[in-house]
Amino acid sequence: MSEEGRRPLPRRPVHFGPDALEAHGGMLPGPAETTEVAHQTAAILVGTGRSAHDPAVTTRLVSLVDDLGLSTVADLWASRPARSLPGALWRLYALREWVRRSPEQASREYAAGIRFTDVAHAVAGIAEPPQPEELQRVADQILAGVFAGDLAVALERAAAFCAVIAAGRAELAHDSDRLDPGGASELTRTGSALLATGEDLRACANLWRAGDLD
Repeated sequence: MSEEGRRPLPRRPVHFGPDALEAHGGMLPGPAETTEVAHQTAAILVGTGRSAHDPAVTTRLVSLVDDLGLSTVADLWASRPARSLPGALWRLYALREWVRRSPEQASREYAAGIRFTDVAHAVAGIAEPPQPEELQRVADQILAGVFAGDLAVALERAAAFCAVIAAGRAELAHDSDRLDPGGASELTRTGSALLATGEDLRACANLWRAGDLD
């Protein structure tokens, strides 16, 4: 096949270590380069996982943060819009990491929100009572769905999970408002932020189905 007829290979993600910085004249990558890298790596990661059809590959991708560290993933994707592929991946990995690190808190907040969010609880697919180990298992399962299932469904499950936790935080804030107003205020603030995260993830699911999530 001629060079002209070959399908161009996707470019490898750019890594800005010391050698790369020297190649850029000691300068940090510009906004356009940073944006390109974020979207390239997100697309390559999802594409690799979805084409592999290999449970071992899926497991490695789910545990990406365990290998790289949350700060590395944040540097790569956290600054991208919430309603984009890298933005959605960042939120899914951050959510999994929070559940992994604070399973008892996640279980308590989820349990407090169930009675206010019947539909979201059903979509999230968490057995009752929501034990810490169950929440960790489902967090892994949701992220695995990005690479080995219906990505839109995985995003919707994550959105539903966020909605239940947000409702739980609102309920716990109400219960503790008199004794711990500062703690109640923080629960209300983080619950509202998590509810917005869920709305963004649900919007990403719709964008994926329309072929517009990039």
